[in-house]
Amino acid sequence: MNYFLTYTVYVLILSVLMGLSTWKLFKKLGYNPLFAFIPFYNYFIILKETKHPKWWAVLSYLPIVGPIMMTVFHIYLMKKFGKSALLTAILPFIYMATVNYGKEVELEDENDLFLTDEEKNAKKKDSFLGSVTFAVVFATIIHVFITQPFGIPTGSMERTLLVGDFLFVNKWSYGYRLPMRPVAIPFLQGTIFDSGEKGNPKDDPKSYVDGVKLPYERILQFNKPQKNDVVVFNYPQDSVHTAIDRKDPYVKRCVAVAGDTFEMRVGRLFVNGKPEMVLGDQEVQHAYTVNTGTQLDIPGLYNTYGFLPVREMQDDKGFVYMFQGLTDKTAKEIKALPNVIGMEESIFPKDSATVSYKLNADKTAYTKSIDTTQSIFPINKPWNQDWYGPLKIPKKGDVVTINQETLPEYQWIISKYEHNKLENKNGKIFINGKETNQYTIQQDYYMMVGDNRDASLDARFFGFVPEENIVGKPMFTWMSIQGAFKDASSSYQAPWKIRWDRMFKATNTGEANKTSYWWIAAMILILFFGWEYFMKLFGKKKTEDDL
Repeated sequence: MNYFLTYTVYVLILSVLMGLSTWKLFKKLGYNPLFAFIPFYNYFIILKETKHPKWWAVLSYLPIVGPIMMTVFHIYLMKKFGKSALLTAILPFIYMATVNYGKEVELEDENDLFLTDEEKNAKKKDSFLGSVTFAVVFATIIHVFITQPFGIPTGSMERTLLVGDFLFVNKWSYGYRLPMRPVAIPFLQGTIFDSGEKGNPKDDPKSYVDGVKLPYERILQFNKPQKNDVVVFNYPQDSVHTAIDRKDPYVKRCVAVAGDTFEMRVGRLFVNGKPEMVLGDQEVQHAYTVNTGTQLDIPGLYNTYGFLPVREMQDDKGFVYMFQGLTDKTAKEIKALPNVIGMEESIFPKDSATVSYKLNADKTAYTKSIDTTQSIFPINKPWNQDWYGPLKIPKKGDVVTINQETLPEYQWIISKYEHNKLENKNGKIFINGKETNQYTIQQDYYMMVGDNRDASLDARFFGFVPEENIVGKPMFTWMSIQGAFKDASSSYQAPWKIRWDRMFKATNTGEANKTSYWWIAAMILILFFGWEYFMKLFGKKKTEDDL
């Protein structure tokens, strides 16, 4: 069933529930009881009768926003009859049905002349709560349908995007992906809080209702990710969340698109046999091991180069520093320091497969299995992060050969991303119950890799990124705080400071020197917070002129 048909079914179910639980109340309001069953119009009537903006009715059934607004509208209706707001919010259709089919209820007199002081104060509180609720709804609409804030907690894109950069992501860059879990808590991605084993999200309460689901659909898609775009996407192999749009968000550079061939040679990236094109705002980095006779002044290096994640160790000959990522320029300058004895780029040997294992406890023994999150993709190739490929990126319509050799490359595509039943029995491969040696790719895929090449969990480990996982493109950095996130892999931590020079600068221009648009942000903030003041001032001036 497609997205819009499924969505229509949900709307009809909710409308029937609304009608069955309120039709007698609508009759009391002086309307035809059948109006309680008509989507949108039923809430239009409630808003009209409770003297609220009638256009709010269009928000009734929007994903994520709709459940909030419905609750508000139900409370408005129940208060017309003097009933409990709390019970209406907790047991909406059940409590409304109890009122609807219970003893005769009467409309309350809303004439302020007959209200007690206590009732007037309660009315003011309701008005304030309504304002707060609508502010939350407005922010939710922006968050869900236009742009989403995103923080950079790791150094995989250093120095292009820094740890502690906070971005706004344009959800319309590659067409808008419609929400797939329409009932959810606003502003939360996948879980509400860490309630069980620390750092294990599998036992944490989800921020959405997984049983109410809509299929993948993207509208107004005029562009697709291009090579060198910085892209935000949902982590494909997230095993915690079945909803695509609730999987953990990642940000990497799209280095190869559908149909391209990706390869790493001696830690350097090649696409279709040619070296990558490095943009002006892109700073590719690599890992280095540095031996020194005396201790390096890491805080001093921070002041010069910014945060440089590093592991410091001491041996009989002096100190050993394992830098997570240095640009060619920074590496050259550190090598020239007087106390540096030797410096070498960390490169994995060719044909040394990077495969990790994990122990799984059962009742009788420990069993060893491959840890796919930390192993090079696909797991049956003798590749590592510095010597990788060549690997062709699947394109929609490609017919690929499926056998025991190619299955690790395509099994996630067939079973997880394109939702088929895949079986590998007695050396034979079955897709949806039929034995086959071919498969037709149903969507485009992409290769997403971090600019900090040796400190990036990227497509070399988790494989192709499906088009349906694409969220959008970062627009600009609205805040940048050094030291906002701790780096467990570094012996030193960056000192806390605000990076004023990075704020309100675009992230995807490709230019080395970006223009700051802080003045536009300041104007928006002034208008946002000063709107009421300006309106009062304008209204006062108009009154004086009339006199």
